[in-house]
Amino acid sequence: MTGATGNVGRMVVDELLALGATDIRALTVDPVKANLPAGVEVARGFVGRPETLTDALAGVDRMYLAPHPASAFEVCRLAAQAGVRVIVDMAGAKGEHWQVVEDAVEASGVPWTHLEPGEFMANADLWAPQIRSGDVVRDAFGDVVNAPVAQEDIAAVAARVLLSDGHLGKAYELTGPQALSRREKVAAIGRALGRELTYVELTGDEARDQFTATMGEYGQWYLDGLAQLLEYPQPAVSTVADLLGRPATTYEEWARSHADLFR
Repeated sequence: MTGATGNVGRMVVDELLALGATDIRALTVDPVKANLPAGVEVARGFVGRPETLTDALAGVDRMYLAPHPASAFEVCRLAAQAGVRVIVDMAGAKGEHWQVVEDAVEASGVPWTHLEPGEFMANADLWAPQIRSGDVVRDAFGDVVNAPVAQEDIAAVAARVLLSDGHLGKAYELTGPQALSRREKVAAIGRALGRELTYVELTGDEARDQFTATMGEYGQWYLDGLAQLLEYPQPAVSTVADLLGRPATTYEEWARSHADLFR
């Protein structure tokens, strides 16, 4: 599997082990830093440098592909050449930034399953500095609604799909169980922390300045995405629960288990 030290990829390793997988090869740039569990074969390499993948792909049957658009076509070509029989990729919503990953997988000719998560719950780290320093969250587009998903749930789905049949040729949209506005997310974090947080709406130059200060060159891009979501809110779907046989993680549950991020 690729991306073994990325946030989702590392979780996929743990989920595979929990499901009883015994023949796992994990690709990582830094095997020492990765600190992978005993029994996991470690391969040094990076999907962004396809020339490092030849040995890592040898003998692989099923592959989890972390998203790296710039090298996706070459990586998938090498996977097909190595005899990989299934690719489970993590991309995103159809037609958006990560579409090239799905295009590359399909062009390779290797049977595939696409995982299409929406926004990660972990994007709440955007608010973490404000919450650590006080009870006011200054933000924009407070009424924008989407259904963010826990990365832990994405990893659990990836592991289940890798180890079971019946998923080839399917694209699974992955969301959390609730469609929430940004105001509601902040309130959920407050409940998880036992605090009452106040949401302050920013518009215009104030919003742009805030997001540029926090996200640099991506600040305006993020605001543009929120403006689009205002017109096309994302509903929650039941895919995670359907595939895992358990409820998907709620936003408040996620915030409670990651409370240290906000303290």
